[in-house]
Amino acid sequence: MRAALVLAAAGALLAPPLAAQTDPAANYPSHSVRVVVTVPAGGGVDSVTRIFADKLQRRLGQPFVVENQGGAGGNVAASTVFAAAPDGYTLMSSQPAPLTTNMALYKKLSFDPTAFEPVVIMSRFPNVLLVRKDFPAKTAAEFIAYAKANPGRLNYGSQGIGTTSHLTTELFMSLTGTRMVHVPYKGTAPALNDLLAGQIDFIFMELSSAVKLHESGNARILAIATDKRLESLPDIPTMIEAGVPNFVSDTWNALSAPPKTPAAIAAKLNQAVNEIIAEPETKKQFEKLNLLPAGGTPSDMARFVKAETKRWTDVIHRAGIEPE
Repeated sequence: MRAALVLAAAGALLAPPLAAQTDPAANYPSHSVRVVVTVPAGGGVDSVTRIFADKLQRRLGQPFVVENQGGAGGNVAASTVFAAAPDGYTLMSSQPAPLTTNMALYKKLSFDPTAFEPVVIMSRFPNVLLVRKDFPAKTAAEFIAYAKANPGRLNYGSQGIGTTSHLTTELFMSLTGTRMVHVPYKGTAPALNDLLAGQIDFIFMELSSAVKLHESGNARILAIATDKRLESLPDIPTMIEAGVPNFVSDTWNALSAPPKTPAAIAAKLNQAVNEIIAEPETKKQFEKLNLLPAGGTPSDMARFVKAETKRWTDVIHRAGIEPE
């Protein structure tokens, strides 16, 4: 009898605590985590992901390995993560498109954007109105007046059909009643090259890529597409101030998990990211990259993504953009 009791006691000591058996996040992560980025290495989303991957490794004690899978507006990476095991060891770091607009821009997707488990929005990239240096309008209000007085005569660039720069201009035209000619490019660099050469008149694009051109005088930022002015550019008005109500457009960087990933794991990652956002070192890194912090709960992200999906899908339909 005594031997049986001793064995039972030993078994109890060896068994994992009940909390660890019932809480999937108790021992998470116990090995390296794969973070699949939906864009090639080197861009804003990639840079932000690497900042958080490094800090998550320090905070949670396991490597967060960044893997870039660019292509098809983020669909390549999204397909990979969608099919991964829902255990928290494969995550997706993306721009908005795979979660919002791609369902309206592509006839068929190999994943359901609405089925990903939201973790957190890590950062925001403000979009700005950038014009060629010799553009006649010197202010945002003058730009709007010029566009209205010259229907169909202004050329605007984008990183491609359905990208944020394209849809932001479509939103601008619908709110201002203007009409302009779209010149799509394959990426930011060729679009900026033609802007600097005077081949196109303007582009809506993220601040981090535009600010150096503005500071050097090679192009000019006339307005920012945020709800209030930025501390880094206090003299640049918002498009709302310039007379375009409800004109807000930014690119954001979100962390998502495969469908059916346990909520406890998403919550643990969410808490870690929010703590990282609050660190002074992170704030300094964001300032250098001209980024804005985001954060919030998984539920906050879910509501935001749903609202963004409707807003930009409406823009796509109004513009008559046909899915590929």
